[in-house]
Amino acid sequence: MSTNTLPLARTNETKPMAKKLPQRRKSTAQRSTSRQGGLGSKLTVNGLLVLGSLYMVVPVLWLLFASTKNAADLYGTSAYAFGNFALFENIAAVAAQDGGVFFRWMGNSVLYAGFGAVVGSLVSVMAGYAFDKFQFRGKDSLFGFVLVGVLIPNTATVLPMYLLASVVGMTNTIWAILIPVLCNPFGVYLARVYASSYVPMETLEAARVDGAGPIRSFFSLGLPMMMPGYITIALFQFVGVWNNFMLPLVMLQDQQLLPVSVGISIWQGYAVPQPEFVPMVITGSLLSIIPLLLAFIMLQRFWKSGLTAGAVK
Repeated sequence: MSTNTLPLARTNETKPMAKKLPQRRKSTAQRSTSRQGGLGSKLTVNGLLVLGSLYMVVPVLWLLFASTKNAADLYGTSAYAFGNFALFENIAAVAAQDGGVFFRWMGNSVLYAGFGAVVGSLVSVMAGYAFDKFQFRGKDSLFGFVLVGVLIPNTATVLPMYLLASVVGMTNTIWAILIPVLCNPFGVYLARVYASSYVPMETLEAARVDGAGPIRSFFSLGLPMMMPGYITIALFQFVGVWNNFMLPLVMLQDQQLLPVSVGISIWQGYAVPQPEFVPMVITGSLLSIIPLLLAFIMLQRFWKSGLTAGAVK
């Protein structure tokens, strides 16, 4: 009996190999063009950074060199050359002028700028936190008014504030400077951005479940989480109040209440008929930037931690 035999299936049948497409290599001209483009962009960015650094550093260097000169050396030597090392003589002249009023001006500036940095920044952080975490009627409209306040220059508000202060009899007092620095629209905007990024709603809900009220939640959880933002706003506020010129110039008439910015401008007016005031103006300007440098150096680690945390998020 014959049986039909079936052909055995090929179990180890290999699949046809896919042909590899040849990789397109960049030509030498393309590689050189991309390399030149990358080099050009690096040179442009580094050049702009160098120009920005020179724009900020060169005036400070000029102050440092000019403060070592007397009135004759200021006009007889190179701008970026040391004089006869009259720095200590100029500092002594600054300290002796009008019974040491310069250091009174420095103290006033520290008071105004420190109050604005600590208390004014706290007000901004609380307002920004409230705008982000609370729901209330007219929230968006009020925040729109805050953004409009960012666009209005400070000099445009000096005259209205002077009229209001004169009505209540607050001119020529320290309160005419301390109360306006509590309002910082840009700080409120920046605080709202930090609150939305650093303070999660889940954490506040957990605190609310545990029995914490809104005020305790802010000071126990919200403010510590927003501390990098608070330091950033405080630095901006400190520099802004320290360099403020128009508000104290209009509000204050007593020289004992003036900040250092207005006081140095008064000396500069004296320097036209009396050239001996020129070295004192320059030396006083150099001394007036020391608190700003100290503030940035001491608070730099808080600022760096805030930038790093923002990058991680």
